[in-house]
Amino acid sequence: MREAHPTERAVGIDHYVSDADGTGGQLRTHPDDFRVREIERGEFEPIDAAPDAYPHLVFRATLHNWDTNDFAGALSNVLGISRERVAWAGTKDKRAVTTQLFSVEGVERDDLARAGAGLDDADLTLVGRSGRALRFGDLAGNAFGIVVRDAGTPSVEAITDDLRAFGGGEAGGGDADTDADATATIGVPNYFGQQRFGSLRPVTHEVGLEIVRGNWAGAVLAYVGNPHGSEPDDTREARAFVERELRDESGEAGLKAQSNGWEAALERLPNRLGFERSMVHHLVENGAQSEEDFRAALEAVPSNLQRLFVNAAQSFLFNRILSERLARGLAFDRAVAGDVVCFVDPDAPDELRLPDPDRSQRVTAERVDTVNRHAARGRAFVTAPLVGTETELGAGEPGEIEREVLDAAGIAPTDFDLPGTFYSAGTRRAVLVECDLGIERDPLTVEFSLPKGSYATVLLREYLKVDPVDLG
Repeated sequence: MREAHPTERAVGIDHYVSDADGTGGQLRTHPDDFRVREIERGEFEPIDAAPDAYPHLVFRATLHNWDTNDFAGALSNVLGISRERVAWAGTKDKRAVTTQLFSVEGVERDDLARAGAGLDDADLTLVGRSGRALRFGDLAGNAFGIVVRDAGTPSVEAITDDLRAFGGGEAGGGDADTDADATATIGVPNYFGQQRFGSLRPVTHEVGLEIVRGNWAGAVLAYVGNPHGSEPDDTREARAFVERELRDESGEAGLKAQSNGWEAALERLPNRLGFERSMVHHLVENGAQSEEDFRAALEAVPSNLQRLFVNAAQSFLFNRILSERLARGLAFDRAVAGDVVCFVDPDAPDELRLPDPDRSQRVTAERVDTVNRHAARGRAFVTAPLVGTETELGAGEPGEIEREVLDAAGIAPTDFDLPGTFYSAGTRRAVLVECDLGIERDPLTVEFSLPKGSYATVLLREYLKVDPVDLG
């Protein structure tokens, strides 16, 4: 198998499915080259419904070159409210045109309209009202339209053949050629993409792993220290100071360090590192003498970032499980004894194959053939765990893989029994993501839809085979 880029290997992605050479090329040359539209599910109350009963205004935003978190912060500032009152269904990246749902609590519709008018490159459309804030995952999926500039196209057919076969189809079964446009049903491992861990500085999972191990001070150091070569000089120097001065001889976070060490770090951290500065400011103000102090410093950042740390740790472990399954040659499109499968969401939109992890079943040797008939029809999906307190690991060889990955990380499901927003019960996630891929050439353009939580870059990496930083 073709080895993945070193940056991908650091987040648990070890190989490509396709051995064919990549097309190369550039993504996001212009924001319009990367378009994402949320595929919505569910309905909301009318806009004129009683605000007391339905205090959350739901709106659809089309954002040009906005990061989701940055937009939420800017909107809350214009409205003069806490950022915690702005919620959204899915996080999107900057350097794109995205259409997505948001909700905002306790705001009049006219105030929201004025706020939208005051934000550049943001078009807001009211959708309705809700009795609760949107939650992450309150969507069915995402539809993508992506242009790859300066790509070579001769290898497109070979890559598509490999991915068609990986998804359970017949290699060479499509009618694609290098001169014509085509549509193909393909499959790729349902990895978490580089963005989950930080595209330029992939450390979010390192913070989360330390949190899950109960090493709160180590988690702060992993986030505030831990310099990366892609960062500006002043940022690298500030992080290097933290590593040098505030990590003890054993390599652990310096619980022995007095607040003046953190004061010096605060002076060096650039103002643009707002979350790092929030953590360090808390340590300066409240002390850095116990694990509880460091936990409180982590709690100084927004709650969605606290959750992201733990989610990134779960995502890294999931990626490692998939990489080991791939290395062992276990199928992704069909089950083996010991797997846990889930079934299709009956309420999903027609354009999506949407797994429902709440409808799961362990696969015994006697049930393999029956389950795989469902899988062949797109009704069942092999899963792996996003580990949490309620995770039941698989049996047989799949369970062996899961246990080996957890043992190597020094983590058990019970370790996710953490305070506050760091707690996670866990769930399961399909190991394969399939889609109908529309392909055009000159320039290379792809259109496809993915279930919520699946990453377009995980598909694109198989075609481009470039540094993952260039996919972000």
